[in-house]
This record gives sequence, structure tokens and C-alpha cells, in this order.
Amino acid sequence: MLETLTLAQDEGEIVWLLALGVRFMVRGARTEGRFALVEHPLPARALGAPLHTHTAEDEYSYVLEGEIGVQIGDTDQIAGPGTLVFKPRGIPHAFWNAGDTPARLLEIISPAGFEHYFEEAAAVFAADGPPDFARVNEIAARYQMTLDFESVPLLAQKHGLQLG
Repeated sequence: MLETLTLAQDEGEIVWLLALGVRFMVRGARTEGRFALVEHPLPARALGAPLHTHTAEDEYSYVLEGEIGVQIGDTDQIAGPGTLVFKPRGIPHAFWNAGDTPARLLEIISPAGFEHYFEEAAAVFAADGPPDFARVNEIAARYQMTLDFESVPLLAQKHGLQLG
């Protein structure tokens, strides 16, 4: 039997991938690998993730605060508080804070396992100097994900995002 969990708003480990925060709320080890749950705080007009494609898991994003922009395939949309966005495996997607205030969203990852990517990638982004994007791509490949870093300038220009 799984043990119960209570996690207060100010509890849980948090790591950062540039502007994207990742607060670990429920790890896959706690759910026997069925899912993981993270919270993503994201500053105003910040990119959460460039276009990327998962092959091993689906993601469900539930917006708590602010406005989240999402590109799924060739479609862009804005999601406000209370909106659930499904990002199926195999379809390229990106997300960003589309507003002028901070945003927060919950991300359900199913099945679990991909949450470990955030831990590994955060160590690369926390290192001194510019991020080693080749290393980030190596980590992503281990988690069966491809990243399109060339999409960053286009996403920034198209959606008025602030980088760096």
C-alpha cells in the first residue's frame, strides 16, 4: 500500500532550468511509476521550454495562475487559470508565460520517470558560464526526448518573450 502524502505550498524540492522552476510534488517512486506531479512557476513573458517532443510519456498541464501560451504541433493557444492542456507524446510542443504577471501550472507526467530529467538538466543550467546545450541534449536523449533549441528565437519574437 502506498503511504499518504501531504505537501504544503512551501514544501518540496525545487530546481531551476533557466527561468522555469520545477517543484517536485509527487515522484514516480511514490506512485509505482504511474505518474509524477511537478509544479512549474514561470516569470512574466518567460519561455518554459522550446519546442520538444517526448516519445515515452504524455503531459497534462493545469494552469493555476497567469496565462500560459502553448504550441502543440502547429497550433498556438493561450490557457488561463482552470484550463487543462493535454500534450500527447509524439507531438512537438512548447510553452511560455504569455502574460505580464508570474504564472504557475501543475504538470502531470504519465507514466513517471521523466521528472528525473529536470534534476539532471538543472545541474547543467546551474553550472557557471553559458549552458552546455550539447550536454542538455544528451540528457534529453536518455529520456527519449528531442529538443529544438533553434525554436527559441522564433518563439521569443512571435510571443514577445524575454530571454536570459
